[in-house]
Amino acid sequence: MCMSIDQTISWSDFEKVEIRIGTVLQADEFPEARKPAYILRVDFGPDVGVLKSSAQITDLYTREELVGRQVVAVTNFPPKQIGPIMSECLVTGFNRPDGAVVLVRPDNTVPNGTRLG
Repeated sequence: MCMSIDQTISWSDFEKVEIRIGTVLQADEFPEARKPAYILRVDFGPDVGVLKSSAQITDLYTREELVGRQVVAVTNFPPKQIGPIMSECLVTGFNRPDGAVVLVRPDNTVPNGTRLG
């Protein structure tokens, strides 16, 4: 099986990325977004706190089913202005061929703030 690798990184590069688990506390409509999105408030535990994220996941998820769900996010990107909100983390997902995003999440519950790696 042949894999395409765009660019290799070192272990120290990987260690710089803070990929953490958090629980969605709130999911709001984001009518100002250019592409349909929700504004998520995600609890990453006492060390990181609650962060906001703009997430283009409206194709497969309702706001109601997101609340209480654990998600995987990058928590150490600099905040990014997206319309009227400041997005403070990047919730991760995989793009399907139809453009819908499937969230990355654990099979079992993990304490909020736990770091991957």
